[in-house]
Amino acid sequence: MTRPHASPRAAAASAGAGLLLVVASMIVPTWFDDDVRVHWPPLHADWYPRFEPMTVVAIAVGLLLVAVLPRLSRSLPWPALLATSVGALWTWIMALALTDGTQGLARVFERRQEYVYDAQSVGSVHTMLQTFVDRIPFDAPDHWYVHVAGHPPGALLYFVGIDRLGITDPFWIAVVCVTIASTAVAAVLVTLRTLGTERLARTAMPWIVLAPSAVWAGVNGDAVFAAVAAWGLALLAIAAVHRRVVPAIGAGLLLGTCVYLSYGLVLLSILAVTVLVVARTWRPLTWAIGGASIVAALFTLGGFAWWEAYPVLRERYYAGIASERAYSYWVWADVAAWTFTAGLAVWAAFPAAVRAVRHNVLAQLAAAALLTIAVACVSGMSKAEVERIFLPFTIWIVALPALLPERWTRPLLLTQVATALLAQQLLLTRW
Repeated sequence: MTRPHASPRAAAASAGAGLLLVVASMIVPTWFDDDVRVHWPPLHADWYPRFEPMTVVAIAVGLLLVAVLPRLSRSLPWPALLATSVGALWTWIMALALTDGTQGLARVFERRQEYVYDAQSVGSVHTMLQTFVDRIPFDAPDHWYVHVAGHPPGALLYFVGIDRLGITDPFWIAVVCVTIASTAVAAVLVTLRTLGTERLARTAMPWIVLAPSAVWAGVNGDAVFAAVAAWGLALLAIAAVHRRVVPAIGAGLLLGTCVYLSYGLVLLSILAVTVLVVARTWRPLTWAIGGASIVAALFTLGGFAWWEAYPVLRERYYAGIASERAYSYWVWADVAAWTFTAGLAVWAAFPAAVRAVRHNVLAQLAAAALLTIAVACVSGMSKAEVERIFLPFTIWIVALPALLPERWTRPLLLTQVATALLAQQLLLTRW
């Protein structure tokens, strides 16, 4: 991979702009005495400094991965590289979460507002689908709790499936989520190799594994959605480059499923179109639409109509806390919150990415993901909590520092690890 010329001054200025945005998002609510309806703006978190014995383990794991991943990314055979990337991300997520003991993973899934509580009360899946929309409004006598109400039933079905398998302990539910979520890194690497070069994918691997988003990737459904989306896009890339029908249908099935996991994932269409543009073909589109149509037909025949549910969800969203979160703040503070998951190293890479976007696949996919995030911010349907909501898009951006000079790799990887550790040890995140 030919790396674009990177100006240290431009990289520092860009990272400085990101830092300034984060600082502004912290102090503006205080200056204007404005309750932006999160406990520690711009994150949905509480200030809770701590240093537990397992923190030492997490620090050691982070430093070890910084030391070995760049070398392994160059030397391992391709199949081993994919397996190592998944294992390394799983280890890093677990090391961070377990600094709080098993509660670091279980705490989120024990809450009534999460999917698990409602999932464990579902009897008939068919009845659930038929009555799903009726139970979205907050004034419904048997209304869904926050997360189930805020998503299509595919998200609930995922947790119902886990429950049916006999996995009912919140800790082990979280371990399943971490394991699935960790495979997203392999999907991104496959996509980069398919649309670009193997060298590009290898260079990107350490950055995806060590992104600060690992703090949030083990404790919410959106990390699982990110993996489903990443594999859908990977199959679409394979179908486009190799002109295969089966991967195209598979891509449609997975991306169609995403739309029933989260309403916001309809924005994956921006990344999907970018994949086809980069591959310079529209051939897989018909087959992919066919695969997505199968998913839509199954849910519709089961009793759930997406287009009927979304307006009801909007009403509940704005009848709740969203109406108290000022659009004028969150339309830009969302980007500050997202910065905690991407890291300032990504901001430092923005100037190089702009120069590379015309010829570099990584820059092109990242640009599409950034556009997706911008659309989501402007929509007003993602006010706060984007540290989890944007995970399916963030994973396509966090490898941008791979465009910077190789001599910057380990120092910048260290900043990513430090960001994750500080977020984990100074804040009690809600996800």
